[in-house]
Amino acid sequence: MKTLKQLPELLKQRRIQLDLNQKDMLMRIGMSQQQYQRIEAGADPRLSTLLRILEGMDLEMMLVPRQRVQEIEALLEGTSRLTVNESQPDSWNDLLHDLDD
Repeated sequence: MKTLKQLPELLKQRRIQLDLNQKDMLMRIGMSQQQYQRIEAGADPRLSTLLRILEGMDLEMMLVPRQRVQEIEALLEGTSRLTVNESQPDSWNDLLHDLDD
């Protein structure tokens, strides 16, 4: 996701993928249909609300250094030819180490 404007559509796609309707969100995350509907319509949720929605949809939010986004996207798409090489200073080990700190 590159912009916040993409969030509503991504949430809607995931909800449909899980075979849920907006009313199901009450049982799933404790949010009324109206509240959830506003978010899918483009309202800007608070971070705590977004995290609750993501948890209820079995999603994870990940913060990635901007210069590594293309590498992560390629890895997720299965098109990455990256290898982990501990002697390489710009390796995945560096990224993973950075995330551990």
